[in-house]
Amino acid sequence: MITGKNFIPGMNENLSNPEMNSREINSKWILSQRGEKNKIEPHRPYDFMMEKERRPNGKVEYTATIFLSNKECSFKCLMCDLWKNTSDNTVPVGAIPEQIEWALSQLPSARHIKLYNSGSFFDERAIPKSDYQSIAKLVDHFETVIVESHPRLIGEKCLEFRDLISGKLEVAIGLETAHPEILGRLNKQMTLEDFQIGVEFLKMNEINSRAFILLRPPFMSEQEGIIWAEKSIDFAFDCGVDSCTVIPVRAGNGAMDELMKKGDFEMPTLSSLEEVLAYGVSQRRGLVVADTWDLELFAECDTCFEDRYHRILQMNLTQKFSDALECEVCSSHYLND
Repeated sequence: MITGKNFIPGMNENLSNPEMNSREINSKWILSQRGEKNKIEPHRPYDFMMEKERRPNGKVEYTATIFLSNKECSFKCLMCDLWKNTSDNTVPVGAIPEQIEWALSQLPSARHIKLYNSGSFFDERAIPKSDYQSIAKLVDHFETVIVESHPRLIGEKCLEFRDLISGKLEVAIGLETAHPEILGRLNKQMTLEDFQIGVEFLKMNEINSRAFILLRPPFMSEQEGIIWAEKSIDFAFDCGVDSCTVIPVRAGNGAMDELMKKGDFEMPTLSSLEEVLAYGVSQRRGLVVADTWDLELFAECDTCFEDRYHRILQMNLTQKFSDALECEVCSSHYLND
Protein backbone atom coordinates (compact mmCIF):
# COMPACT_ATOMS: atom_id res chain seq x y z
CA MET A 1 0.00 0.00 0.00
CA ILE A 2 1.42 3.37 -1.02
CA THR A 3 1.49 5.82 1.89
CA GLY A 4 2.80 8.88 0.09
CA LYS A 5 5.95 10.90 0.51
CA ASN A 6 6.47 12.09 4.09
CA PHE A 7 3.19 10.46 5.18
CA ILE A 8 2.93 10.44 8.99
CA PRO A 9 0.30 7.99 10.26
CA GLY A 10 1.08 8.88 13.88
CA MET A 11 -0.05 12.44 13.31
CA ASN A 12 -3.57 11.35 14.28
CA GLU A 13 -2.54 12.12 17.84
CA ASN A 14 -2.14 15.81 16.99
CA LEU A 15 -5.61 16.30 15.57
CA SER A 16 -8.03 18.74 17.11
CA ASN A 17 -10.39 17.03 19.55
CA PRO A 18 -13.69 16.58 17.68
CA GLU A 19 -16.89 16.97 19.67
CA MET A 20 -18.94 14.62 17.50
CA ASN A 21 -18.39 10.89 17.82
CA SER A 22 -17.59 9.26 14.48
CA ARG A 23 -20.48 6.84 14.99
CA GLU A 24 -22.89 9.78 14.88
CA ILE A 25 -21.75 10.79 11.40
CA ASN A 26 -23.56 8.59 8.92
CA SER A 27 -25.85 9.00 5.93
CA LYS A 28 -28.95 9.26 8.13
CA TRP A 29 -27.50 12.13 10.18
CA ILE A 30 -26.14 13.91 7.10
CA LEU A 31 -29.52 13.72 5.36
CA SER A 32 -31.27 15.00 8.48
CA GLN A 33 -29.26 18.24 8.34
CA ARG A 34 -30.19 19.12 4.77
CA GLY A 35 -32.50 21.79 3.45
CA GLU A 36 -34.52 21.56 0.25
CA LYS A 37 -33.06 20.83 -3.16
CA ASN A 38 -33.20 23.27 -6.06
CA LYS A 39 -35.70 22.39 -8.76
CA ILE A 40 -33.97 20.96 -11.83
CA GLU A 41 -35.17 20.29 -15.37
CA PRO A 42 -34.24 16.72 -16.42
CA HIS A 43 -33.79 17.74 -20.07
CA ARG A 44 -31.50 20.70 -19.32
CA PRO A 45 -28.17 20.89 -17.46
CA TYR A 46 -28.38 22.93 -14.29
CA ASP A 47 -25.35 24.96 -15.39
CA PHE A 48 -22.63 25.16 -18.03
CA MET A 49 -19.58 27.33 -18.59
CA MET A 50 -16.38 27.82 -20.55
CA GLU A 51 -13.08 27.63 -18.66
CA LYS A 52 -9.46 28.29 -19.50
CA GLU A 53 -7.28 25.42 -18.31
CA ARG A 54 -3.64 24.51 -18.60
CA ARG A 55 -3.21 21.17 -20.28
CA PRO A 56 -0.48 18.58 -19.52
CA ASN A 57 1.38 19.71 -22.66
CA GLY A 58 1.69 23.21 -21.18
CA LYS A 59 -0.85 24.86 -23.47
CA VAL A 60 -3.72 26.93 -22.04
CA GLU A 61 -6.91 25.97 -23.86
CA TYR A 62 -10.65 26.27 -23.41
CA THR A 63 -12.68 23.53 -21.75
CA ALA A 64 -16.46 23.35 -21.99
CA THR A 65 -17.91 22.32 -18.63
CA ILE A 66 -21.46 20.97 -18.39
CA PHE A 67 -23.08 20.33 -15.01
CA LEU A 68 -25.57 17.57 -15.75
CA SER A 69 -28.94 17.26 -14.05
CA ASN A 70 -29.34 13.71 -12.81
CA LYS A 71 -30.08 11.51 -9.81
CA GLU A 72 -28.36 12.31 -6.55
CA CYS A 73 -25.09 10.53 -5.86
CA SER A 74 -25.39 7.19 -4.08
CA PHE A 75 -22.67 8.23 -1.60
CA LYS A 76 -23.66 10.81 1.03
CA CYS A 77 -20.35 12.54 1.74
CA LEU A 78 -20.23 14.76 4.80
CA MET A 79 -18.86 17.85 3.03
CA CYS A 80 -20.80 17.58 -0.26
CA ASP A 81 -23.26 20.25 -1.38
CA LEU A 82 -23.70 19.00 -4.96
CA TRP A 83 -26.93 17.21 -3.97
CA LYS A 84 -28.68 20.59 -4.08
CA ASN A 85 -28.93 20.37 -7.89
CA THR A 86 -29.92 16.73 -8.29
CA SER A 87 -33.16 14.75 -8.52
CA ASP A 88 -34.42 11.93 -6.33
CA ASN A 89 -34.97 9.66 -9.33
CA THR A 90 -33.02 8.55 -12.37
CA VAL A 91 -33.63 10.87 -15.32
CA PRO A 92 -35.31 9.37 -18.42
CA VAL A 93 -33.18 7.58 -20.99
CA GLY A 94 -32.10 10.17 -23.56
CA ALA A 95 -32.28 13.11 -21.15
CA ILE A 96 -28.51 13.28 -20.54
CA PRO A 97 -27.61 13.39 -24.26
CA GLU A 98 -30.31 16.04 -24.71
CA GLN A 99 -28.74 18.13 -21.94
CA ILE A 100 -25.30 17.86 -23.54
CA GLU A 101 -26.56 18.70 -27.01
CA TRP A 102 -28.44 21.75 -25.73
CA ALA A 103 -25.48 23.06 -23.71
CA LEU A 104 -23.09 22.63 -26.63
CA SER A 105 -25.46 24.67 -28.79
CA GLN A 106 -25.08 27.53 -26.29
CA LEU A 107 -21.31 27.34 -25.84
CA PRO A 108 -18.47 28.45 -28.14
CA SER A 109 -16.15 25.79 -29.50
CA ALA A 110 -13.54 24.16 -27.28
CA ARG A 111 -11.03 21.32 -27.50
CA HIS A 112 -11.92 19.68 -24.20
CA ILE A 113 -15.11 18.93 -22.30
CA LYS A 114 -16.05 18.13 -18.71
CA LEU A 115 -19.22 16.18 -18.05
CA TYR A 116 -19.73 16.63 -14.31
CA ASN A 117 -22.83 15.03 -12.85
CA SER A 118 -22.53 15.81 -9.10
CA GLY A 119 -21.57 12.23 -8.42
CA SER A 120 -20.23 9.37 -10.49
CA PHE A 121 -20.56 9.19 -14.26
CA PHE A 122 -20.35 5.40 -14.07
CA ASP A 123 -23.25 5.09 -11.63
CA GLU A 124 -26.03 3.73 -13.87
CA ARG A 125 -28.67 5.22 -11.59
CA ALA A 126 -27.26 8.63 -12.49
CA ILE A 127 -26.14 8.18 -16.12
CA PRO A 128 -27.99 5.33 -17.86
CA LYS A 129 -25.53 3.04 -19.61
CA SER A 130 -27.85 2.94 -22.61
CA ASP A 131 -27.01 6.64 -23.16
CA TYR A 132 -23.26 6.07 -23.52
CA GLN A 133 -23.31 5.74 -27.30
CA SER A 134 -25.40 8.88 -27.79
CA ILE A 135 -23.18 10.81 -25.40
CA ALA A 136 -20.07 9.58 -27.21
CA LYS A 137 -21.36 10.84 -30.56
CA LEU A 138 -22.00 14.29 -29.11
CA VAL A 139 -18.48 14.60 -27.69
CA ASP A 140 -16.70 12.85 -30.55
CA HIS A 141 -14.94 16.04 -31.73
CA PHE A 142 -13.32 16.83 -28.36
CA GLU A 143 -9.69 15.95 -27.75
CA THR A 144 -10.34 15.21 -24.07
CA VAL A 145 -13.50 14.06 -22.29
CA ILE A 146 -13.37 14.47 -18.51
CA VAL A 147 -15.87 12.76 -16.21
CA GLU A 148 -15.95 12.16 -12.45
CA SER A 149 -16.31 8.94 -10.49
CA HIS A 150 -16.10 7.40 -7.05
CA PRO A 151 -13.11 5.01 -7.10
CA ARG A 152 -15.27 2.00 -6.26
CA LEU A 153 -17.24 2.54 -9.50
CA ILE A 154 -14.17 2.55 -11.72
CA GLY A 155 -14.10 -0.62 -13.79
CA GLU A 156 -15.38 -2.12 -17.01
CA LYS A 157 -17.86 0.69 -17.70
CA CYS A 158 -14.90 3.08 -17.91
CA LEU A 159 -13.42 0.94 -20.66
CA GLU A 160 -16.72 0.69 -22.51
CA PHE A 161 -17.11 4.47 -22.56
CA ARG A 162 -13.43 5.00 -23.41
CA ASP A 163 -13.80 2.76 -26.46
CA LEU A 164 -16.82 4.75 -27.70
CA ILE A 165 -15.09 8.13 -27.82
CA SER A 166 -12.36 9.23 -30.20
CA GLY A 167 -10.71 11.60 -27.71
CA LYS A 168 -8.74 10.88 -24.56
CA LEU A 169 -10.78 9.91 -21.50
CA GLU A 170 -9.88 11.45 -18.13
CA VAL A 171 -11.51 10.55 -14.82
CA ALA A 172 -11.59 12.90 -11.83
CA ILE A 173 -11.64 11.12 -8.46
CA GLY A 174 -12.28 12.59 -5.04
CA LEU A 175 -9.36 11.52 -2.87
CA GLU A 176 -10.39 14.30 -0.44
CA THR A 177 -7.65 13.59 2.13
CA ALA A 178 -4.84 11.12 2.61
CA HIS A 179 -5.50 11.13 6.36
CA PRO A 180 -7.10 7.68 6.82
CA GLU A 181 -9.00 8.54 10.00
CA ILE A 182 -10.51 11.75 8.64
CA LEU A 183 -11.27 10.10 5.29
CA GLY A 184 -13.28 7.49 7.19
CA ARG A 185 -15.25 10.18 9.01
CA LEU A 186 -16.30 11.88 5.74
CA ASN A 187 -18.78 9.03 5.07
CA LYS A 188 -17.28 8.65 1.60
CA GLN A 189 -17.25 4.86 1.95
CA MET A 190 -13.79 4.46 0.47
CA THR A 191 -10.26 3.81 1.65
CA LEU A 192 -6.89 5.04 0.44
CA GLU A 193 -6.41 1.60 -1.07
CA ASP A 194 -9.65 2.03 -3.06
CA PHE A 195 -8.23 5.25 -4.50
CA GLN A 196 -4.91 3.64 -5.33
CA ILE A 197 -6.58 0.67 -7.03
CA GLY A 198 -8.83 2.98 -9.06
CA VAL A 199 -5.92 5.11 -10.30
CA GLU A 200 -3.85 2.03 -11.13
CA PHE A 201 -6.74 0.58 -13.15
CA LEU A 202 -7.07 3.81 -15.13
CA LYS A 203 -3.34 4.08 -15.73
CA MET A 204 -3.11 0.45 -16.84
CA ASN A 205 -5.84 1.17 -19.39
CA GLU A 206 -4.32 4.44 -20.64
CA ILE A 207 -6.97 6.64 -19.03
CA ASN A 208 -5.77 9.85 -17.37
CA SER A 209 -6.83 10.79 -13.85
CA ARG A 210 -7.05 13.85 -11.65
CA ALA A 211 -7.56 13.96 -7.89
CA PHE A 212 -9.77 16.31 -5.90
CA ILE A 213 -8.01 17.33 -2.68
CA LEU A 214 -9.84 19.03 0.20
CA LEU A 215 -8.24 21.93 2.04
CA ARG A 216 -9.20 21.73 5.70
CA PRO A 217 -11.90 19.08 5.95
CA PRO A 218 -13.70 18.93 9.31
CA PHE A 219 -11.88 17.90 12.50
CA MET A 220 -8.65 19.65 11.47
CA SER A 221 -7.06 22.90 12.58
CA GLU A 222 -5.89 25.41 9.96
CA GLN A 223 -2.30 24.18 10.13
CA GLU A 224 -3.34 20.52 10.05
CA GLY A 225 -5.46 21.34 7.02
CA ILE A 226 -2.44 22.75 5.18
CA ILE A 227 -0.16 19.86 6.13
CA TRP A 228 -2.64 17.17 5.12
CA ALA A 229 -3.61 18.88 1.87
CA GLU A 230 0.08 18.85 0.93
CA LYS A 231 0.46 15.22 2.01
CA SER A 232 -2.65 14.37 -0.01
CA ILE A 233 -1.10 15.91 -3.12
CA ASP A 234 2.00 13.78 -2.55
CA PHE A 235 -0.09 10.66 -2.02
CA ALA A 236 -2.15 11.26 -5.18
CA PHE A 237 0.95 11.65 -7.33
CA ASP A 238 2.54 8.60 -5.70
CA CYS A 239 -0.53 6.65 -6.82
CA GLY A 240 -0.07 7.89 -10.39
CA VAL A 241 -2.58 10.70 -10.99
CA ASP A 242 -1.81 13.24 -13.70
CA SER A 243 -3.12 16.32 -11.86
CA CYS A 244 -4.62 17.56 -8.60
CA THR A 245 -7.31 20.14 -7.88
CA VAL A 246 -7.30 21.67 -4.39
CA ILE A 247 -10.77 22.56 -3.11
CA PRO A 248 -11.23 24.70 0.03
CA VAL A 249 -14.04 23.21 2.12
CA ARG A 250 -17.07 25.45 2.60
CA ALA A 251 -20.12 25.42 4.79
CA GLY A 252 -23.69 25.61 3.49
CA ASN A 253 -24.85 22.02 3.13
CA GLY A 254 -26.43 21.68 6.55
CA ALA A 255 -24.06 19.10 8.03
CA MET A 256 -21.01 21.36 7.78
CA ASP A 257 -22.93 24.22 9.37
CA GLU A 258 -23.83 21.99 12.30
CA LEU A 259 -20.18 20.99 12.68
CA MET A 260 -19.24 24.68 12.71
CA LYS A 261 -21.66 25.26 15.58
CA LYS A 262 -20.05 22.41 17.52
CA GLY A 263 -16.54 23.70 16.87
CA ASP A 264 -15.58 20.74 14.67
CA PHE A 265 -15.12 22.75 11.45
CA GLU A 266 -13.99 26.16 10.23
CA MET A 267 -13.57 27.25 6.63
CA PRO A 268 -9.93 27.63 5.56
CA THR A 269 -8.34 30.97 4.71
CA LEU A 270 -7.33 32.18 1.28
CA SER A 271 -3.72 32.38 2.43
CA SER A 272 -3.80 28.66 3.26
CA LEU A 273 -5.05 27.90 -0.26
CA GLU A 274 -2.20 29.96 -1.70
CA GLU A 275 0.31 28.09 0.44
CA VAL A 276 -0.96 24.65 -0.60
CA LEU A 277 -1.13 25.66 -4.27
CA ALA A 278 2.43 27.01 -4.12
CA TYR A 279 3.59 23.76 -2.54
CA GLY A 280 1.87 21.60 -5.17
CA VAL A 281 3.25 23.64 -8.06
CA SER A 282 6.76 23.56 -6.57
CA GLN A 283 6.83 19.74 -6.58
CA ARG A 284 6.73 19.60 -10.40
CA ARG A 285 5.06 16.19 -10.37
CA GLY A 286 2.04 17.16 -12.46
CA LEU A 287 -0.53 19.91 -12.76
CA VAL A 288 -1.79 21.33 -9.46
CA VAL A 289 -4.56 23.92 -9.52
CA ALA A 290 -6.83 25.58 -6.98
CA ASP A 291 -10.60 25.55 -7.36
CA THR A 292 -11.64 29.21 -7.71
CA TRP A 293 -15.40 28.88 -7.22
CA ASP A 294 -16.70 31.33 -4.57
CA LEU A 295 -13.19 32.20 -3.39
CA GLU A 296 -14.49 35.39 -1.80
CA LEU A 297 -15.92 33.17 0.95
CA PHE A 298 -12.37 32.53 2.15
CA ALA A 299 -11.01 36.07 1.84
CA GLU A 300 -9.39 37.58 4.92
CA CYS A 301 -9.30 41.11 3.48
CA ASP A 302 -11.61 42.81 0.97
CA THR A 303 -8.86 45.23 -0.10
CA CYS A 304 -6.43 42.64 -1.46
CA PHE A 305 -8.88 39.89 -2.43
CA GLU A 306 -9.01 40.71 -6.15
CA ASP A 307 -5.22 40.77 -6.43
CA ARG A 308 -4.93 37.45 -4.61
CA TYR A 309 -7.71 35.93 -6.70
CA HIS A 310 -5.91 36.85 -9.93
CA ARG A 311 -2.61 35.60 -8.50
CA ILE A 312 -4.20 32.19 -7.92
CA LEU A 313 -5.64 32.21 -11.45
CA GLN A 314 -2.20 32.95 -12.89
CA MET A 315 -0.55 30.21 -10.87
CA ASN A 316 -3.23 27.80 -12.12
CA LEU A 317 -2.52 28.69 -15.74
CA THR A 318 1.25 29.13 -15.69
CA GLN A 319 2.22 26.63 -12.95
CA LYS A 320 4.74 29.25 -11.88
CA PHE A 321 5.00 31.41 -8.76
CA SER A 322 3.98 35.02 -9.15
CA ASP A 323 5.35 37.76 -6.89
CA ALA A 324 4.24 37.62 -3.28
CA LEU A 325 1.65 40.22 -2.32
CA GLU A 326 1.68 42.69 0.53
CA CYS A 327 -1.44 44.48 1.72
CA GLU A 328 -1.19 47.60 3.88
CA VAL A 329 -4.70 47.05 5.18
CA CYS A 330 -4.39 43.46 6.44
CA SER A 331 -0.59 43.61 6.84
CA SER A 332 -0.36 40.16 5.29
CA HIS A 333 2.62 38.96 3.36
CA TYR A 334 1.99 35.67 1.58
CA LEU A 335 5.24 33.95 0.77
CA ASN A 336 5.89 31.67 -2.17
CA ASP A 337 7.75 29.02 -0.24
